[in-house]
Amino acid sequence: MARKQRAAAGGTPATAAATRAGIAFTLHAYTHDQAAAAAWGEEAARALGADPGRVLKTLVAEVDGALTVAVVPVSASLALKALAAAVGGKRAAMADPAAAERTTGYVRGGISPLGQRKRLPTVVDSSAAGHATVFVSAGRRGLEIELAPADLVALTGATTAPIARF
Repeated sequence: MARKQRAAAGGTPATAAATRAGIAFTLHAYTHDQAAAAAWGEEAARALGADPGRVLKTLVAEVDGALTVAVVPVSASLALKALAAAVGGKRAAMADPAAAERTTGYVRGGISPLGQRKRLPTVVDSSAAGHATVFVSAGRRGLEIELAPADLVALTGATTAPIARF
């Protein structure tokens, strides 16, 4: 019942995690266009009028068989070898979408690095630190949470590394 009330009030597990942690954040909602399904991050950047380097996408990969979260700018792609090296692994590949959804508790296009069902090892691209604030999914398509990169790293227990390929 609490989960339904939170959802009805516009909250998500991501916003609940940020609130519990006492960090400062701003929510930004926009109308999600179903036709933009292949480019959710770019859609968010356009809708928010934000620099695509500040809007981060959350990707789930498998590193040596273990699910791992990568957070990179929407203007970049994930460098899988760099991700593997960042977590001390050898091989990385994108995770099965169904496994990513099941493990995080979010749907593709709305996967947030915050408030995931199961906490996974997380790596945030080091470029995020160059911004006062960044945007990540707040747990559903059409909803972004803006917060300081240091708060994102602290809240997810992430490490930072150059994992984006521009």
